Amino acid sequence: MNTATDHTLTIGKLAKQADVGIDTIRFYERRGLLPQPQRTASGYRLYSDATVERLQFIRRAKSLGFSLEEITALLKLQDKGGPKARVKALTTRKLEQIETKIDDLTKMRDVLRELNQECSGAGDIAGCPIIEALTTEIQD
Repeated sequence: MNTATDHTLTIGKLAKQADVGIDTIRFYERRGLLPQPQRTASGYRLYSDATVERLQFIRRAKSLGFSLEEITALLKLQDKGGPKARVKALTTRKLEQIETKIDDLTKMRDVLRELNQECSGAGDIAGCPIIEALTTEIQD
């Protein structure tokens, strides 16, 4: 049961402890990622220490590339329980997306590296292999 002593953090203190902005906290509340806080008689939000942990969970998940929708799903599983298979499936999909991005970035790097090597960097722009490549379709 939550008592007043369980909710001792103001939004400013919460933001500082979780290393996020106040606007971020309000945004997460609106999106349903954070529970609605208790309020004082004068309307000030009061948060529990559990909210710090939840914000840290969200930050870590974001740093691993999970979207807010995916984080919402993970939090629901954490809050209400469910099969580990759902967490694994979310993570597998995220990993596949990251692998695809890595492949795409590797291709981009290789094309740019090749174009950069072809360009002497000296003289007039006429005949620049980089400009010419950008004006025509780049082949994989």
